[in-house]
Amino acid sequence: MDRIAQSDLSLGFGSSHALPQPPRIPIADDSITLQIDSSFRPSSNPMPPVPLQLLEQRFDVTGSCSRVVEEEDDVVGDYDEEDDDDQREEEQFILLGHPMKLKRGRGGNSYSMSSSSKRFVVDSGIESRRAAVRAWGNQSIEEADPEIHEFMEKEKQRQFRGIELIASENFVCRAVMEALGSHLTNKYSEGMPGARYYMGNQYIDQIEILCQERALAAFGLHHEKWGVNVQPYSCTSANFAVFAGLLMPGERIMGLDSPSGGHMSHGYYTPGGKKVSGASIFFESFPYKVDPRTGYIDYDKLEEKALDYRPKILICGGSSYPRDWEFPRFRHIADKCGAVLMFDMAQISGLVAAKESPNPFDYCDIVTSTTHKSLRGPRGGIIFYRRGLKPKKQSMNLNHCESNIQYDFEEKINFSVFPSLQGGPHNNHIAALAIALKQAASPEYKLYMRQVKKNAKALASALISRKCKLITGGTDNHLLLWDLTPLGLTGKVYEKVCEMCHITVNKVAIFSENGVISPGGVRIGSPAMTSRGCLEPEFETMAEFLYRAAQIASAAQREHGKLQKEPLKSIYHCKEIADLRNQVEAFATQFAMPAFDM
Repeated sequence: MDRIAQSDLSLGFGSSHALPQPPRIPIADDSITLQIDSSFRPSSNPMPPVPLQLLEQRFDVTGSCSRVVEEEDDVVGDYDEEDDDDQREEEQFILLGHPMKLKRGRGGNSYSMSSSSKRFVVDSGIESRRAAVRAWGNQSIEEADPEIHEFMEKEKQRQFRGIELIASENFVCRAVMEALGSHLTNKYSEGMPGARYYMGNQYIDQIEILCQERALAAFGLHHEKWGVNVQPYSCTSANFAVFAGLLMPGERIMGLDSPSGGHMSHGYYTPGGKKVSGASIFFESFPYKVDPRTGYIDYDKLEEKALDYRPKILICGGSSYPRDWEFPRFRHIADKCGAVLMFDMAQISGLVAAKESPNPFDYCDIVTSTTHKSLRGPRGGIIFYRRGLKPKKQSMNLNHCESNIQYDFEEKINFSVFPSLQGGPHNNHIAALAIALKQAASPEYKLYMRQVKKNAKALASALISRKCKLITGGTDNHLLLWDLTPLGLTGKVYEKVCEMCHITVNKVAIFSENGVISPGGVRIGSPAMTSRGCLEPEFETMAEFLYRAAQIASAAQREHGKLQKEPLKSIYHCKEIADLRNQVEAFATQFAMPAFDM
């Protein structure tokens, strides 16, 4: 009892036994003094003032603090229970790592402290803060961000009520969508399986290895002859990783010209000489073209140009070419000019997997692709590369090597993807891709891709029967190119009118018969609506919708002159547009959306 009543405020470190009175140290409030345990030996420097708040808080190593109180059944120090008559309130706390008790007289402001090792009960303050920190993580999108949720719901309705005919778009299945929105997005996994920069990747490694195995299986490849990297964020990233891995800056690549149906990631300059893509900025690119009279690649001119230009990488593949690629001819040209042969199968990878298109793996050294589009997976990229011994017939032509020379693509390409160009892979995407690749190897997927081709051909035939002009006169794959110039339309005007009617297509530049680049083309594809269950009769109906939209646009252009932004807006509410829009919505909403709960 004597120890408790010593002063307004006393503080003891260590033992609770009676000790000689140490010197008093002034603290923040001069009316309150701090008593230090006798085991404390002050230095020659005076102790700085101690704020009273420290005596009411518990500090942990992170700097956070909380107030704690003792359970009701604990006793304080070594005083008798009769001391309860003093009607003191007791509080327990930690100061600089030492357990303490604070006693406050109910009738006044006196305090007393002593050491304790008793149990603590956490005040509601720390639990409420913990709950507050956790609360945001369990909210739905609708709760957490109503604005984004509203836009997402509107986009869902747009997809459901419209006809999607952009050749590079598709609808993923529910399993792919679930993987994309999963907890796998939480993990950082820089590096390759078995060689990560972070710990905790044992299951991520298994997912990526399984994805690699499924990629090879989906395209019928053996792991001794082909390797694969599934980490690229897109096919454009994949293409650039190949160039950066195999070439020095300024070395030469050669791909199909963009107005001929090629992709800008293969190197593209505008007619004014502006370098558009990273490939054309960091490497020297030179295009080959289609024959403007037929729309087919002119292989004779391609060979002539390649032998003059001598590219290090010869690229086949494109984004708007409706015909099959002649891989034996490309291989012959690549061998003659000493180039690595690379195929970008982004548009037709699903057809290749289903064996509904010529197989590039029989002839090419490197194959890249997106993982969505006709493959119907998540949005990303993939790179296949040859490994093992080079065959004699190629080693002599390509590198003047004997048959004991190994392909050296694997290490260069993997290093280019990471760490040269990318950071951590998107593990949610890789898991979703593994799911899509498993599906791509199934008999059901092969039937699906066969129907994609049938639908594209039915659409092409229906447009041709309406006197529409198609580039190359038809299609061998999932897409077709419609030349709108006979109707006096540009692709830009036509795609806007189609959008007013809830049909989505995309404009493309095309070569006219005299070789001049024209903006009068539109690209149309069949995968997305095939994924919704449409067959040949439905695509014939869609051809009628497309033709009517062209007639409306042509009539509006004759009435208003060249349709610019404002005149286009003015026709949105015209009767013809409204009628077609209503018919399109009534048609589209008959077909369910994969993975959608409408």
